[in-house]
Amino acid sequence: MKVTILGAGVIGVTSAYYLAKAGHQVTVIDRQSGPALETSFANAGEVSFGYCSPWAAPGIPQKALKWLFMEHAPLVLRPKVDYAMISWMIRMLSNCTSERYAINKSRMLRLADYSRQSLAELRAETDIAYDERMQGTLQLFRTQAQLDASAKDVKALAADGIPYEVLDREGCIRMEPALRHVSDKIVGGLLTPKDETGDCFKFTNALAAKCVSMGVTFDYGRQIKGLVIEAGQAKGVVTDTGKVLSDAVVVALGSYSPLLLKPSGIKLPVYPVKGYSLTIPITDASRAPESTVMDETYKIAITRLGDRIRVGGMAEISGYTNDLGPARRRTLEHSVSDLFPGGDLKAANYWSGLRPMTPDGTPVIGATNIRNLFLNTGHGTLGWTMSTGSARVLTDVVSGRKADIDVSDLSLARYGR
Repeated sequence: MKVTILGAGVIGVTSAYYLAKAGHQVTVIDRQSGPALETSFANAGEVSFGYCSPWAAPGIPQKALKWLFMEHAPLVLRPKVDYAMISWMIRMLSNCTSERYAINKSRMLRLADYSRQSLAELRAETDIAYDERMQGTLQLFRTQAQLDASAKDVKALAADGIPYEVLDREGCIRMEPALRHVSDKIVGGLLTPKDETGDCFKFTNALAAKCVSMGVTFDYGRQIKGLVIEAGQAKGVVTDTGKVLSDAVVVALGSYSPLLLKPSGIKLPVYPVKGYSLTIPITDASRAPESTVMDETYKIAITRLGDRIRVGGMAEISGYTNDLGPARRRTLEHSVSDLFPGGDLKAANYWSGLRPMTPDGTPVIGATNIRNLFLNTGHGTLGWTMSTGSARVLTDVVSGRKADIDVSDLSLARYGR
């Protein structure tokens, strides 16, 4: 079958790889000049199969009010008269219950663990390199209250059979030796040892090259104007240089997916939540992380990528904006310099990207009510983590095959009409 994929980020490219592997003729269209030049470009670098939680959680509304008055707040809200923003926030708040959190986290862990297996297999098949490390994620707690609150995550990990270890201060230092310099600032941590790290940009570009060798066509620099829908069936896409016709269309445009789908009557509850990152050259390896450390206080991930430190995080709800505010940079610098002052902040590259978030944290993968129109989007902060598993699920749905995992609650149908 001839399949057109819209979007050449990590989700679009992994989808292309598995669809081509399944025997489909694949074309990927993107407005950028190459793969992974938007949200996949400089994300936090963590591949967090175990540290995988919805933003909508019990207590978040109360915390959000407190964060409004914090200098280094993990959540920033810039409200505007925007129906999509208001609707998305109301839906997210409705998911901030213990019952919904347990359901959503379990669903996300299922897909993330499948991605863990899939990424290992893909790595063995392709032998691609992307500054990868397999040393786990350490969720670092600065206060006893944070450590105590991790019990709900431990419960979910245990229920889904995800390996974990609750660590005291010395255990954290054992996993991340550089923390010995700041031991008085931490009380403990939660280790998910199966987590990995890696440069998403390098991974996506290496996999795109592999896709080309498999016959995938990449059509860069083309503006996507709309879908070609005839008699309730997707027939292709309209670009600034003309139509591209195919048997099936996969929308993997991240935060821009709802804008493309809206004229066709599809209401996709995905909204951009902006994240920021710094990429810092390492000057003192003894004061740099070995893997990923998640600073729970600021919700910031500090990751080792070869000879660099990638610091990423925060959630800014401000619409489709990519400005680089100095206050967000100060927060990133504060977190990393407080724990791992082993890099040259003056030489850091500062970046922002729009994460496509759903109200419940789970991506939207599968068919729509328009025949042969499929979605693989809405991964939020976990696109890199869930990319391979999501692409395999998507490929099975497109190919009419039974997936290896339960996919009944991953499609757009879970939101009703």
